[in-house]
Amino acid sequence: MFKRKNAQQLDEDSEQDNKLHEAFLSFFFHYVSKLRSALGPLSGHSLVFCSDASLRRYLDARNWNVEKAKKMIEETLKWRSTYKPHEIRWHQVAHEGETGKVSRASFHDRQGRVVLIMRPTMQNSTSAEGNIRHLVYLLENAILNLPRGQEQMSWLIDFTGWSMAANVPMKTTRDIVYILQNHYPERLGMAFLYNPPRLFQAGYKAIKYFLDPRTAQKVKFVYPKDKTSDELMKSHFDVENLPKEFGGKATLAYNHEEFSRQMYEDDVKTAKYWGLEDTEPNGFHAADVVSEPATSLASAAS
Repeated sequence: MFKRKNAQQLDEDSEQDNKLHEAFLSFFFHYVSKLRSALGPLSGHSLVFCSDASLRRYLDARNWNVEKAKKMIEETLKWRSTYKPHEIRWHQVAHEGETGKVSRASFHDRQGRVVLIMRPTMQNSTSAEGNIRHLVYLLENAILNLPRGQEQMSWLIDFTGWSMAANVPMKTTRDIVYILQNHYPERLGMAFLYNPPRLFQAGYKAIKYFLDPRTAQKVKFVYPKDKTSDELMKSHFDVENLPKEFGGKATLAYNHEEFSRQMYEDDVKTAKYWGLEDTEPNGFHAADVVSEPATSLASAAS
């Protein structure tokens, strides 16, 4: 039989928890301070990007090795200065999103993480750069919309009906994995690959070769009418919010015009966050987006 803890024991436990919390904060600030000093003076976009939370993610990704974290974040700052992900606007990538192949969900998971929904069967472009810029834009957008205190996102990837006709070339996949792991460390909470066919499972072995072991552990294969998969999804999502395509009860219907309006509004917030003044970039308005989905590669091949 378990005995109930008395008031004194509860106080001692609370005091121990406080000491552990203080020790963690001391550890955190010590290494963040060391990394910030190693990076030297920062300004502009780099200063905004290198928040304490951001530095902590890079330290975590490099097992709290200051020199390795410094090299990693310097490479990211160099990439961001040339690729300029914070300056990508929806009207520049909207054509890639016409079919809804990647979109931000209207719900969060049980941990309060933003959810990105991906539907590989809706692939509508053969442009490697177009696909990458579209995904990078949505990653930046997801980060912008993270609730206070939450730093990660979840991915729901629906492989139902997937075939090689909708497959992204391996080089593009490698480039995406490189960007995710090296420039968005510790941003992925979980990735749920729903109903992947055997052909994809075989191909994933090649993809997994490029994944960091910690990232690979966050990738979960889930299947319809499978008890273990159902329990996993229910532990991470409210079934009332989860789309039917992923074993939930909600209806998932992508509306390109409505989503574009939402992204345009977020573009204004993005510009303000980064200290940019392009609240009306290039005179673009959400109403300019044509909500007529392009034919997907999969249907074009059939």
